[in-house]
Amino acid sequence: MVAVKTMVEGGKATSGPPLGPALGPLGLNLGQVIKDINEQTKDFAGMQVPVTVNVVDPSTKKYEIIIGIPPTSALLKKEAGIAKGSGKNKENYAGNLTMEQVKKVAESKKSGLLSYTMKGAVLEVLGTALSLGITVDGINAAELQKKIKAGEIDVGEK
Repeated sequence: MVAVKTMVEGGKATSGPPLGPALGPLGLNLGQVIKDINEQTKDFAGMQVPVTVNVVDPSTKKYEIIIGIPPTSALLKKEAGIAKGSGKNKENYAGNLTMEQVKKVAESKKSGLLSYTMKGAVLEVLGTALSLGITVDGINAAELQKKIKAGEIDVGEK
């Protein structure tokens, strides 16, 4: 089985690089593959989405498309409505989120994170928010991490 893995902008895959040159020699209907990818990634418009195209049977040109979850940073930037992080996360803040938005991102990324609990997932997402210069409920993400670890803030399951 041949697998082509790449990142595409949600809903805007094209037959140009990287997909066209990789899939063209396999003899697939490139237009149909691109259409399928765009249909499945349209909800992630404006974000880079990991996509894998598995050619299941080269003789029948049967394929399957596996859509991954965008990076945590992309999900946080979308929730905050910002194009990029602050660059100087301890001096300037790029945006602000609510704890509910952080939990939403943690829930959507939970399968791809290292943690087994919601608490751990939220702590990981807060680490990314910190590096982007995003505050949560007006509080620095590092301070929130300390409060969650100390048990002062309950984020759900332990």
